[in-house]
Formats: sequence, C-alpha cells, structure tokens
Amino acid sequence: MFPKRQGIIVWLYSTKHSKHLRKFGNIHYVSKRLKYVVLYCNMEEADHLMKKIASLPFVKKVEPSYRPFLKMEFESKGDKEKEKDFQLGYSIE
Repeated sequence: MFPKRQGIIVWLYSTKHSKHLRKFGNIHYVSKRLKYVVLYCNMEEADHLMKKIASLPFVKKVEPSYRPFLKMEFESKGDKEKEKDFQLGYSIE
C-alpha cells in the first residue's frame, strides 16, 4: 500500500543549497549549525539517489539511515538482572 521509505543524511558545505535537494525526496530536517539535511525517499531508489546526490558540488558526504534495518522490539530486564543491578548499586528508574 505505502512504499517503504529510507532516510538519507546529506552533509553540506553550506546550507544555502539545501533547497536544491527537494527534487530528490522529502526534506525532513535541515541543521544550520551542523550543516546537514535529512531527506526521505523510496527505499528502492535510495542507492541510486545517494550516488546522484554525492556527485553534486555542494555535498561533502552522503550517509544512509539504518533505522529501517534495526530491530525496534525491545525486551524488559528480568527480575534476576534487576536484583544483580541492585546488588551492584546501580539505580533503575
């Protein structure tokens, strides 16, 4: 139904060129201080777009977001691990 999306982090020399990246995908965030842009595109087009974006003269580096590949289901600590942490003096909040 909805296509899978992938985030791409684009490091720039100057943020004044950030609007030129609109044609490659949806811009989610622009950091003026650290000079990077987070944009989202379809997952099947991500590799092709990363090569195309990296070839632009105002781009320092292009990195993919690894969030779609991470396991997002977490387990809580068991009672034995909580007791062990308590004995070692760690606070659990």
